[in-house]
Amino acid sequence: MTVESANPEFRRNSGEAHEPPLAPGAVPLLGHGPALVRDPLAFMSRLRDHGDVVRVRIGPKTVYAVTTPALTGAVALSPDYIISGPLWESLEALLGKEGVATSNGPRHRRQRRTIQPAFRLDAIPGYGPVMEEEVHALTERWSAGRPVDSTSEAFRIAVRTSARCLLSGRCTDAWAERLCGALTTVFRGTYRRMVLPLGPLYRLPFPANRAFNRALADMHRLVDEVVAERRASGRKPDDLLTVLLTAKDDTGEPIGEQEIHDQVVAILTAGGESVGATIMWLLHTLVSHPEHADRIHAEVETVTGGKPVTFDDVRMLTHTNNVVVETMRLRPSVWVLTRRAVTDTELGGWRIPAGADIIYSPYAIQRDPRSYADHLTFDPDRWLPERAKDVPKYAMSPFSVGNRKCPADHFSMALLSLFTAAVAARFRLERVAGSDDSPQIGITLRPRNLLVRPVPR
Repeated sequence: MTVESANPEFRRNSGEAHEPPLAPGAVPLLGHGPALVRDPLAFMSRLRDHGDVVRVRIGPKTVYAVTTPALTGAVALSPDYIISGPLWESLEALLGKEGVATSNGPRHRRQRRTIQPAFRLDAIPGYGPVMEEEVHALTERWSAGRPVDSTSEAFRIAVRTSARCLLSGRCTDAWAERLCGALTTVFRGTYRRMVLPLGPLYRLPFPANRAFNRALADMHRLVDEVVAERRASGRKPDDLLTVLLTAKDDTGEPIGEQEIHDQVVAILTAGGESVGATIMWLLHTLVSHPEHADRIHAEVETVTGGKPVTFDDVRMLTHTNNVVVETMRLRPSVWVLTRRAVTDTELGGWRIPAGADIIYSPYAIQRDPRSYADHLTFDPDRWLPERAKDVPKYAMSPFSVGNRKCPADHFSMALLSLFTAAVAARFRLERVAGSDDSPQIGITLRPRNLLVRPVPR
């Protein structure tokens, strides 16, 4: 079946289609950039009111915003739209050009085949002991009942678990803290460069630019340390880093140092930034919806008989898993994505010229009242089988779809569910005075400064 037959909204450009409408509110020179900086979530959420495909100006550049589930699915599945555009161009300084996150075509297929075995469904249980150790170490630290900074704790467990499982790294707290701090600064600066593409101004020695460059350099040094330590040790554990160090390119030669570096960056970035942001939102959920925290506690008690929750218990924790999914629906860590058209096409009857950049927002798609009843209500039971069938296709794709689907989806879900179950089983969470759970918007979405107090049950 072709993409065109699976998605009737997609077709090759017949030459008869017209330009989609321009979103209102563009200002001279900067276009919609100021609105995207001021309140990007509201801006992206309003676009569907102006059409299924809408033109948006970012500085002097026009991009095409896709606003419906079916059309975002068409874009994600079609080979006529590649990984590129404002988001990915702004991320190149971080992710490089040679890793699986930013590559396209044959290189991407070869890289995905290389790393996929580490994320097979039958490989995930092998990571269970490390996940359990990290999660239960966290709950032990919290047992004193002192206030918890969700940002540092979420990043620490996300980075340490990814590094230990996939890189078999010696992940100290100091190393993880350096990486998390660097990623925070880099992602904030990267987002600004995406929505306000001011080019040469970002090369001037302003304090924000210097901080960005320092953080970026430190992040790359940390990755180089991981790779150098492995080479010096001579160890070859059964992990993803060993796979990369022994991988061959399409000519049968070892893959280059830059590709190894970029692949490790992609692993740590996804494991740290995306999973860490989701963990923060899960803590927000447990604070804001104590009734669901109590249901998770009861579910864990029923499944484990009062024992500490384990990796093997996760598949039986139906409500816990649904809480994780509903949290990701309302607060997706990856709230915006971009693609680029490589040929003239049509979407929803509108002309998309070759070379055009496409932008769409999982945040807006997953909160659309046209797809979800009570769309802003936190309702984990909407993911029970009898109700989930009513959700339109592609209206909930937290790990994307097609050949760009996150290879670590099962790994991430297992960690997120185990974390949520372990925390809710041991604690009730209270919001601390001075806490700020408003969204902090960058390349990813996270609470600005969520502070919680764990109260033992």
